[in-house]
Amino acid sequence: MAQEQGQRQVKASVLPLPELISRILAVIAGILTLILLAGTFYALVLRGKSEKPGTVVAAQSEPLPLETEIDSMFTGIGRIRASTGSPEPAMVILSIAFPYSPRDRAFSEELAARIGDFRAGAIGYFASFSTEELRQKDEAAIKKELLGRFNKLLRLGQITTLYFSDYLIIE
Repeated sequence: MAQEQGQRQVKASVLPLPELISRILAVIAGILTLILLAGTFYALVLRGKSEKPGTVVAAQSEPLPLETEIDSMFTGIGRIRASTGSPEPAMVILSIAFPYSPRDRAFSEELAARIGDFRAGAIGYFASFSTEELRQKDEAAIKKELLGRFNKLLRLGQITTLYFSDYLIIE
């Protein structure tokens, strides 16, 4: 009999499942409320009293970089394979890259939208020369002419320099 009373006491101290869930949810709600209050206190009291509500404060004390600063290379054109305009055409393989600022979103979007035009322009350029003419051309002259073609396509910015990571003429 004493054993039955001990079992009843143990059963009586265990909460039913719905009541247990309710208490757990109440504890979670309490913790979230404390986090919300602590964040509000920090924002209003500890962060700084000199700031007026509604003012924007710069996160950095350094001046913001200009859009003309370059910190990335645009490689979206990829590797180009073009045939020369010779009776026996050769294959020109090259990869074109150029510096640009990804912070200038409008120009970045225009570059991405013009990738097909850049590729077509480069392929058309190489198709307009024979293999021998291309071999005689200086790489700097080719870059200058392609740069002019690319910049004619652009309205929101200009490319300043082209780089070739590959430039091969294969017969």
